[in-house]
Amino acid sequence: QVQLVESGGGLVQPGGSLRLSCAASVNIFNLNDMGWYRQAPGKERELVAVITSGGSTNYADSVKGRFTISRDTAKNTVYLQMNSLKPEDTAVYYCKARTAIWLTPYWGQGTQVTVSS
Repeated sequence: QVQLVESGGGLVQPGGSLRLSCAASVNIFNLNDMGWYRQAPGKERELVAVITSGGSTNYADSVKGRFTISRDTAKNTVYLQMNSLKPEDTAVYYCKARTAIWLTPYWGQGTQVTVSS
């Protein structure tokens, strides 16, 4: 079992920044990858960014150059730094982890991000 606890969501004005955190209950080096997904009202959940155990990263085209995924292995935590936020970034953001070998997925409870003036 992998437990994921997200934090850092909130209300921010367009052009502002937020940093999301996802703390894992296991050593994140033992996971295949961790990532951030988001789901806006009436839309499907979509990938935002992912980081592998080797440190490789991948981003959705819509957030490239604005969002950065990173990790602190000592804290077993993955971060999503979000800059230049737009109203279309408004969504519930979920942390996801996949185990090594079987790629079993685990999800956090989600954190709301609202970008509005």
